[in-house]
Amino acid sequence: MEPAAAITAFSALAQTTRLETFRLLVRHEPQGLPAGEIAQAMGAPANTMSAHLAVLSRAGLVTSERRSRSIIYRAELTRIQDLALFLMKDCCDGQGDSCGPTFSGVEAASS
Repeated sequence: MEPAAAITAFSALAQTTRLETFRLLVRHEPQGLPAGEIAQAMGAPANTMSAHLAVLSRAGLVTSERRSRSIIYRAELTRIQDLALFLMKDCCDGQGDSCGPTFSGVEAASS
């Protein structure tokens, strides 16, 4: 991942509603959620939520798909994985054994 792409993704997540929206979509993988349900869950007006989803989409953090009359949004999990790998790429100066506690912490948090 290029630094500019990482900055764009971090910028998109550096706002409470967008961060919580992304986390909501992660919890609803793989089926995703319709835009209206996202707005309702976030307590945001539809037009405001649309703007937040557009920012997340431009950052590559969410994808959308039209299903009948609804637009379904899904978290782009590979993008977050790329972002985490970007941050951890040079971890421990290439000494994988030294990074064990960091990665086990990530595994424990996901359990």
